Amino acid sequence: MDKKDYLKTTVEHIDIKKINSVEIVEAMKKMSFTSRDLGRASEIYDMMLGEKECAIMLTLAGSTSAGGCMNLYTDLVKNNMVDAIVATGASIVDMDFFEALGYKHYRGTPYVNDLELRERYIDRIYDTYIDEEQLQECDKTITKIADSLEPRPYSSREFIREMGRWLTKNSKKKDSLVQAAFENNVPIFCPAFSDSSAGFGLVLHQHNHPERHVSIDSVKDFYELTKIKMAAPTSGLLMIGGGVPKNFAQDTVVCAEVLGKEVPVHKYAIQITVADVRDGACSSSTLKEASSWGKVDTTYEQMVYAEATSVLPLLASYAYHKGNWKKRKKWEFAKMLG
Repeated sequence: MDKKDYLKTTVEHIDIKKINSVEIVEAMKKMSFTSRDLGRASEIYDMMLGEKECAIMLTLAGSTSAGGCMNLYTDLVKNNMVDAIVATGASIVDMDFFEALGYKHYRGTPYVNDLELRERYIDRIYDTYIDEEQLQECDKTITKIADSLEPRPYSSREFIREMGRWLTKNSKKKDSLVQAAFENNVPIFCPAFSDSSAGFGLVLHQHNHPERHVSIDSVKDFYELTKIKMAAPTSGLLMIGGGVPKNFAQDTVVCAEVLGKEVPVHKYAIQITVADVRDGACSSSTLKEASSWGKVDTTYEQMVYAEATSVLPLLASYAYHKGNWKKRKKWEFAKMLG
């Protein structure tokens, strides 16, 4: 097979605005197992949106963006349903920014000869394919943006904001999360920013400018995100997957304490994951366990053990069509951070 035979059918991103899941989620609340968990999680998310002084942090780990949820996340930003995002670099750069450049993710299969894919410069994420040559163009675009900036340390949030600014003039796709976040003053943090296509681009930038260059200050990320927590009277977490983004957002409560400011724990917390706490893949922590660290309350918390692309569209559509977001305060934390 030629490369074009593999990269033939694109992944189509779900549109939560066109599908009203309220009725099915309401019915699932009366069922058992994961259905009931999802029903309660959807209810908790709607409660977050309905509480006037609640700031909502979305955390992203894994490949849900490449898997069809990319426009869903953009819709959450555009409709004032999240106020800050903490994500893996791959979610933001290799997936969202990559598609904003006009490239696509393709439907494939895990039952394939991966050596044949490598010979054709095709990367695989389970049953999804990416053109490696296009991904390298993404790397080079990051280099170009870094080359245009004043040489100094930046938080990942500051650098991603510049990526959004660049997209306002150069984007090939309308519904980019990075651009929507820039235009709606929703800050995006990637604590491990270099663990992505951005890392290759920034390495090339520093290689070409060894004396004066852009660098990423992850401590500044932590400080800025903690400032958001300190500015919000109450907060809620919508966590997709676990890992660094989940822990980074939760730790803002403890960090504020270290800075001498007592803040309430995160009042609301939802986590969608397939990870088993026993092997550490769930960041070794359920939400109930996180309460022992003084991070989250246990009154309104819900673990949903499911593959996220199968349940997140139901939860997001439920909250969108319930409409509490229409009455929310618009925090625009990016303005506060400068």
